Amino acid sequence: MEVGFLGLGIMGKAMAVNLLRNGFSVTVWNRTLSKCQELVAQGASVGETPAAVVNKCKYTIAMLSDPSAALSVVFDKDGVLEQICTGKGYVDMSTVDADTSSKISKAITSKGGYFLEAPVSGSKKPAEDGQLVILAAGEKALYEDMVPAFNVLGKKSFFLGEVGNGAKMKLVVNMIMGSMMNALSEGLCLADKSGLSQQTLLDVLELGAIANPMFKLKGPAMIQNSYPPAFPLKHQQKDMRLALALGDENAVSMPIAAASNEAFKKARSLGLGDLDFSAVHEVVKAAKDSDSA
Repeated sequence: MEVGFLGLGIMGKAMAVNLLRNGFSVTVWNRTLSKCQELVAQGASVGETPAAVVNKCKYTIAMLSDPSAALSVVFDKDGVLEQICTGKGYVDMSTVDADTSSKISKAITSKGGYFLEAPVSGSKKPAEDGQLVILAAGEKALYEDMVPAFNVLGKKSFFLGEVGNGAKMKLVVNMIMGSMMNALSEGLCLADKSGLSQQTLLDVLELGAIANPMFKLKGPAMIQNSYPPAFPLKHQQKDMRLALALGDENAVSMPIAAASNEAFKKARSLGLGDLDFSAVHEVVKAAKDSDSA
């Protein structure tokens, strides 16, 4: 199966590598073309523009950083729209809002193409291991065509119906995740301030009803003030912002998510945006230290 792949950031690179390792023919593009060379060494071809990739491939996947990047790749000069046509499918796996997905869908289908949004739950390690959870919505026939690729990229894929539902589900998931990360940060700080072992706290959590892979994976590094970027904090804050906008649209009060968003914004203002989203711990620690002064 031949696929195009647009966007070779932390997630996109790992996903494209998995496709190559599993026998897919992959043509890649990245805004910084030099990032394509590592994948060329693993058998990928390079498209000079998104349009060139779509021209070559029946199916093209995009994994981009935010709504602005997702729209740019489709609508700008040499973008996807210049070559999308009847019989070609475009799968946007970026995390964007439902309105962005709808704009892209309308543009693709107006040219006769098929569109599927398919954001993922999971960060760098699940992407490398092919253990993502794929939240797809849009053209059912395209979803069925992409199942072989989704089976390589993820441990489970869901088809959620009409365009927009995938984006909404992903924002709800990431809103919960961001709120949980803030709660863990506060818990670690409270344990430390109370004279308790932070590692023992993690051990207790692991044995209880709220045990979860995120606490187990992130907690030990947070204790060491180490935040290697698996999911950059700036992207988590973007998702919190989009989730809060979805809450406004549906008149849902979200005070916990709003407070968490403020912590992520503060972290970005401190220059932590390119670190892992667990670096919000530094904001909580700083507040604790300020209260102690």
